[in-house]
Amino acid sequence: MSRSKPTICRASSPHPLILSSPHPLSHMRSRSITVLLLTAALIWALPLVGVWLAGQPLQSYLDFPPRTRFVPHAPFEWVWFVLMSLPAAGVIALYWIAITRGRSSNARSASLRFPWWGWLGVSVMAVSWFCAWHGELPAEWRRHIFTPLWSGYILMMNALALRRTGWSPLTHRTAWFLALFPVSGVFWWLFEHLNQFVSNWYYSGIKADSDWDYFLQATLPFSTVLPAVASTWAWLQSFPRLQTKPFEPIRGHPALAWIALGAGVIALACIGIWPDALFAMLWLAPLLIVCALQQLLLGETPFGALKQGDWRVVMQPALAALICGFLWELWNFGSLARWHYSIPYVQRFHLFEMPLLGYAGYLPFGIECALVMDLVARLIERHSVWPLNAEKGERDRQLPV
Repeated sequence: MSRSKPTICRASSPHPLILSSPHPLSHMRSRSITVLLLTAALIWALPLVGVWLAGQPLQSYLDFPPRTRFVPHAPFEWVWFVLMSLPAAGVIALYWIAITRGRSSNARSASLRFPWWGWLGVSVMAVSWFCAWHGELPAEWRRHIFTPLWSGYILMMNALALRRTGWSPLTHRTAWFLALFPVSGVFWWLFEHLNQFVSNWYYSGIKADSDWDYFLQATLPFSTVLPAVASTWAWLQSFPRLQTKPFEPIRGHPALAWIALGAGVIALACIGIWPDALFAMLWLAPLLIVCALQQLLLGETPFGALKQGDWRVVMQPALAALICGFLWELWNFGSLARWHYSIPYVQRFHLFEMPLLGYAGYLPFGIECALVMDLVARLIERHSVWPLNAEKGERDRQLPV
């Protein structure tokens, strides 16, 4: 079977504010690594800079692995709740418009046989869920059930995508998909580091004999985050109403990349100084930084699709993370090793452990996941992650079903 050539980014940028390589393929990997490393360094260092500028001691933020404990925050306030609900309401309205404008396609789905490994995933997920919530089972079993539970989910979602479309990340972009697991572990440890400054969540039911033991116990479940979002994203692509382009093209000035970078840098530096007021920047500031750096160093991001009115690259991964977020909170609710929330101003109207408004944080988180996935795709495959099922049936080997 012939293989089509990977998508190549533009050789040069028409605007001096955007850096671009004259030989894109030869520099794509090195620049992707640079973006990943520079983003990680800024996320780690900037809150420390803010704490240092505020004249506060740094030692408590330098311990590794970071462990967050319960910290009381400002009480619930209706003004904050209403103001922070407005962006969430706007996003819900956009999704509603997109779905209602979407076309219900008459095209038939692939309707392939559900693969055997999909049934394995369903079985592992069901057994793990039972073990996680069953209080009579040994505590050591229940403490380590998160990883098999989400591994089963990842297999199941890939199988569903394969059955409905004839394509899945696991079977058709295997190297990229497997690379997401170690990247995901590092990715979430950065959020654990940021959480030291805002203390929005903390854990209970964990038993670790040493810091190294805690690191290993945490890294395994952390490594399932990006693959879970990617698998859910692939499944969402099988729904015709989520595959349409209901909005007008949107164009931005190249200087916006520098503005986004500056805003992200300032916001991250300030979360350690005003954690209650800026706690939402834990999710928004890294998104601004990674998007800006990718635009400045690579000359493009997946958001370039917005210029053609293709909002799927934003809406699909955001919705995928929200779905995963609901399941994270659901399965966390009855588990022994679990997390709890302490969020200023909006700590009310809980759905499981999470305050209702907290679910809005999964939307920018999903977009950030997509950007990191894109950088990994450029590193592994030398082309953009979008569209997620690019060159379906023409590249990579499909595993037996």
